[in-house]
Formats: sequence, C-alpha cells, structure tokens
Amino acid sequence: MVENLSYETKNGWNRISGEEKEKIFSFAEGYIEYLNEGKTERLACREAVRMAKEAGFCDIAEKESLSVGDKVYMVNRDKSVYLAVIGEEDILNGIRFVIAHIDSPRLDLKQNPLYEDSDMTLFKTHYYGGIKKYQWTAVPLALSGVVYKSNGEKVEVRIGDQPGDPVFCVTDLLPHLADGQMQKKATQIVEGENLNILIGSLPKAVDEKDEFKTAMLELLYEKYGICEEDFISAELEAFPAQAATDVGFDRSMVGSYGQDDRVCAYTALKAILETKSCKQTSVCVLVDKEEIGSMGNTGMRSAFFEYITASLIEKLKGNYNELMLKKVFRNSKCLSSDVNAAVDPNYPDVNEKKNASFLGRGIVMTKYTGSRGKSGTSDANAEFVYEVRKMFNDHHIIWQSSELGKVDAGGGGTIAQYVANLDVDVIDCGVALLSMHAPFEIASKLDVYMAYRAYLAFYQK
Repeated sequence: MVENLSYETKNGWNRISGEEKEKIFSFAEGYIEYLNEGKTERLACREAVRMAKEAGFCDIAEKESLSVGDKVYMVNRDKSVYLAVIGEEDILNGIRFVIAHIDSPRLDLKQNPLYEDSDMTLFKTHYYGGIKKYQWTAVPLALSGVVYKSNGEKVEVRIGDQPGDPVFCVTDLLPHLADGQMQKKATQIVEGENLNILIGSLPKAVDEKDEFKTAMLELLYEKYGICEEDFISAELEAFPAQAATDVGFDRSMVGSYGQDDRVCAYTALKAILETKSCKQTSVCVLVDKEEIGSMGNTGMRSAFFEYITASLIEKLKGNYNELMLKKVFRNSKCLSSDVNAAVDPNYPDVNEKKNASFLGRGIVMTKYTGSRGKSGTSDANAEFVYEVRKMFNDHHIIWQSSELGKVDAGGGGTIAQYVANLDVDVIDCGVALLSMHAPFEIASKLDVYMAYRAYLAFYQK
C-alpha cells in the first residue's frame, strides 16, 4: 500500500538538519562572491575559467588526445565556456549536459553614444533583454566591457562597482512635474530612447563649442587612451552598481542583479568543478545571448556547441564523422539550468498555485516553458521527467515542479528548445526568483544549494 497518495510541495527549511543549514549558508558566501565578480557575460566567463584552472581543468587546445578523468575547457570569444570531465563510458553512449546562460538584461552603450545636453554629458543606450524600463531610472549604475582602439589595442573598462568608484545613472522625473508621465501605460512611462546615462557635468572652457563633450573626451583619453571613434568598436554594458548581499533579518535570501541566470551558472559550475569521476562524460556549458533569443555566435543556437562536442569525440576516439556526433546527442541528457518565477504575495494573480514555484521549496523542475499554447517550448517527455524526479528523490534533494505563470498570463523561453532540436532529452531545472529581470532579484539560499546538489548528482549519475 502506498503511504502517501497525495502530493504537495513543502518549505525546505523545516526538512533539513542544522548541519545542512550551515552548509547552505556557507555555500551562499561563495555564490555572492561570484555574483560580484561576474556581472557581465565576459566577467562571468573569466571568473569561471579562473575557478576551473584552480580546480585542475586545462584548455582543450593543450590536449592532443583525451582519456578518462581528464578535465578540460574551451572558451568561445570570451563570452561562453564549455567545461568537460571525461567519463568512464564510451562517449558515443552520450553526455550529461547542464547548460546555463551568463548574460542578463542590461543597458548597452550605442555605437555612437557620447553627447552633451543642458550642461551635462551623457551616454545613449540600447536596452538588452526583457526589462521594465522604468525600473532602470535613478539606480546607481556601473560600466564594464572592452574597447578596441584604432591601433588594435584592447582596453578593458570596469568602473562603478568597486570601492571608491564613481557611479552613473539614468535620471528620473520628479513627481511634482510628472502628471503627464504618470498617465502613460507602464511600457511608455520611460521610452527606450530616454534611457540615457548621466556621466559628467564639467565643461572644457567657457563658451567653447561642445565644451562638456570635449571635456569628457579628454578625460576618457587621459584615463583609457580612447577617442570618440573607438566607441564604434566597443562593447560597454551598464548594470546596477550595488553588490550582491544577504536579504532579510534571518539572512535566508540573496539579493543581487543578474541572478537570472548566474544563480544556475554558478551552481552548475561548482558542481562540475567538484565532479571527481563519472560514468558518462559530464559537461557544463555557460552560454551568452539567451536573453535575446540565443542568437549570435556565442549563443546556444551557434554551431560552437556542436563544434566543441565534435572536438571531444575526435580527441577521444582518434577519428570523427557526423554520424558519431548525432549518436552522441541522441544518447545524451541535459538539464537546461534556468530560473523560474517564484510566487510573489504582492502579485498572486499571475500564478496558478498548484503549478507554481515558491521560494524555499527547492530546485524547480519545469517540464515546459513557452507561452500560452506552449509556444516555443520543447516539452520534456514523461520518461525523462521520471528519470530526473527519481534522481532528486534518491539523493534527498528538495525539489518542486512548476509552470511559468497562468496559461494565458504570458510565459517565457529557455535554451531547452535548441538542445532538444539536436535530439537530446532535456528539461528545465533551476532556481525560483522574486523580481526576475529587475535590477535586484531575490533567491532563497536553500534553493541555490539544492540546485548545486541536483547538478552534482546529475553529473555523477
């Protein structure tokens, strides 16, 4: 006789020991450090490589061949990284992938961004990913990225999120004069073309043409050696300057920009770095461009994923053909490690609570994403859902199952569909967040730790 015929999720904090609670809080400290170091996809990729080298991984280019136990990585254009631990079984039996993305919504500087207006100097921006534009006003911002000068020299920029740095911001309209603004729809309160970043207010000289812009150009040349044309060959991103931090009197949560999806990136990364041995080859992939549809040569729809997997096959087997790659993918399993939206007591109407995720109830298994009629989803098959569910239960991992909002409330997508299109079994498994895509997102430390444990169990299965 089955003991429990009914099913419901329960909060995880009452289901763990005091010892495990200490592990959860300790794990969160490393996570917060990663968030503070990896605030852009370039910085997150760099930090992942640093951690990988420290854990004994080497660049795959250093290996003419691979054997069981080898730990290798490959970086794609400084914005995505593929890390592998070679397993005991023939690679043709498949790979166990955990794939997360390391890009987040932000403000990108336009290619010709610098201008002056009303005795101030500003940068023009183009927002990246799905944001509520009004959330990005009156928020301290930092800048990071690269600039390539006319002589080919690469200049790295990072300013605003380190102690003693100045910050930048998009200004907002005072409420006393905002009657007209407040009558607009939320999508129009702040127009995209008005997300201009204030960067200075000192002039070059009295009555000189473009005196404020000229003063800024001289300052930028003095500090970075760049001129205005160099912005054309630059990638500069603005993001909230605030550091990641504990949330709550009890410090049970983490608050930070960019937890979508660096919460899953960090936990997947930590798990692969701690994978000592595995039956099947285990791979962690941290990709770029998910927030804008995974386009581009650093996104999941790029041929890079197939190229590096083919490279693993060739270095393991001593030869390669396309049929081998197809066979590997057909025998592979993947956790698309992306976040879900936790039920917010301030906005309960967008969720159907029997099929929603909650803070503190563990890693979220999402069978399908998409919008309305499951548009844009891979919809994991029952066989693989069972396999993942059994793995969680066997390893005593606290987990929950969820959709992303009510059926007609909207929805969203992940990289799962692109992996599934390669004939790989895939399901979304990640952490529930409050205030997703806002400048300050919130995650439960328990959920973060359970994601790490889930990915580690999946790699070592």
